[in-house]
Amino acid sequence: MSLIKSDKELEAWILYKLAKHGYFHGRHTAFENIVKGFKQQHLGKEGHKRLNKLAEELIKGGFVNKKLTSYGLHVSLNSEKSKEIKNFIKTILGIDLES
Repeated sequence: MSLIKSDKELEAWILYKLAKHGYFHGRHTAFENIVKGFKQQHLGKEGHKRLNKLAEELIKGGFVNKKLTSYGLHVSLNSEKSKEIKNFIKTILGIDLES
């Protein structure tokens, strides 16, 4: 049995992690924090590089906003797509953030 998560599952977990901590609107966190908390066995050979690539794809897709600060790259969720983000999380992970 493979423990490696699919790209869609990892994208959903990234979005869930940011949503759970309330990183909407003006609240943001360091880009490096995205990879924290994931087990290597779920990521496969590429590990954190894979998560960074998926996070970049979420930025390009408009789900995550990036903010350049004097102390590095920070990210937050795009509040205009909050309903879409919550639906994606519910569909992929079965976690309802509306309650």
